[in-house]
Amino acid sequence: MNEKETMQVDVAICGAGPVGLALAALMAQRGVDGKRIVLVDARALGQAISDPRSIALAWGSRMLLDDVGAWSAVAGSATPIHDIHVSRRGHLGRSLMDRAEHGLEALGYVARYGDVVDALARACERAGVQVLRPARVAALEEHPDRVLLQLDDGRQVDARVAVQAEGGVFSSQEERAQRRDYAQTAIIARVSSSAAIPHRAFERFTDEGPLALLPQDGADGHQYALVWCVHPDRAQRLLDLGADDFLRALGEAFGERLGSFTRASERVAFPLGLNADARFTRRTVAIGNAAQTLHPVAGQGLNLGLRDAAVLARLLARSLDRDAGPEAIAQFAAERERDRGAVIRITDTMARVFANRGPLQPLFGLGLAALDTFKPARTLLAELMMFGRR
Repeated sequence: MNEKETMQVDVAICGAGPVGLALAALMAQRGVDGKRIVLVDARALGQAISDPRSIALAWGSRMLLDDVGAWSAVAGSATPIHDIHVSRRGHLGRSLMDRAEHGLEALGYVARYGDVVDALARACERAGVQVLRPARVAALEEHPDRVLLQLDDGRQVDARVAVQAEGGVFSSQEERAQRRDYAQTAIIARVSSSAAIPHRAFERFTDEGPLALLPQDGADGHQYALVWCVHPDRAQRLLDLGADDFLRALGEAFGERLGSFTRASERVAFPLGLNADARFTRRTVAIGNAAQTLHPVAGQGLNLGLRDAAVLARLLARSLDRDAGPEAIAQFAAERERDRGAVIRITDTMARVFANRGPLQPLFGLGLAALDTFKPARTLLAELMMFGRR
């Protein structure tokens, strides 16, 4: 296609991260010809594949990747999570969720972002999905029967439905209807400890925010992916520390359950907030981070987005032949309301209520202890995290 030609498709997906790729692959798996789908992404595929970030995949997300033939390419480098230890710093009480209670081989997995993108991109390639990259959508015009996308390189895409799947990060997004700045910054790194517990993930709530350690063995020898949420001013101080001082500060915040922290990779940081809006039009809809950017507590953002992709793929696949895209989009919004709402409420509450020095904090510790002894409640929470609200 040269710069002046217009590509005619049924579905244009803006953003070829895991959520956009999953949507395309799932539609193809449900019988939509790949030539009727186009992915538009600003990054070259090599850039996305080389992205070293760690991501948490719930069991339900693993099943989704398996459905489109992508899981086998991820499984070899993904680390299974067998149990999750949840605690509150400075207070008694904890809860432990274990795979054995659910009869599963894992509660979830920790994988490289780039590995997931690579596997899903290959699934889309096998299905014949069209990809335009690197390219950005410069303008979008919605008409009664189609959506016209103008790309920054002069090309045009004419589609029946346009899906926004490129959300970016909180600090760079336009304000949406539901927005909250948590006044927290996430410090991301990979770390090693002297007494690692294989396949156990930790969620440790502190006065400033949650501290998560996700088991992830890698060629670099590090054993955990760290997500440490702190006040923005402290985040900068932690970034400026030398390696030994940073590891010492991490040990003071986390405790001695894993012995001492011995090594850390390069650290990066980004601000945290909630930015969500389930808006849609007759022929456009947003999914994943483009619809809801969440706090990373409990690792639900990507998994919620993949569930968005699964539902939208099912509805579009059965509606495109009769040009019922608007009907599918409206039904998608209705079907996703409960799951989205539940996960947003839970993550928002955990990010705010448990990250302070208020007088109710001891009750949180007691609540964790009660959760650990009351199996039905623990099972309900674990299933919400693994599969969403159904």
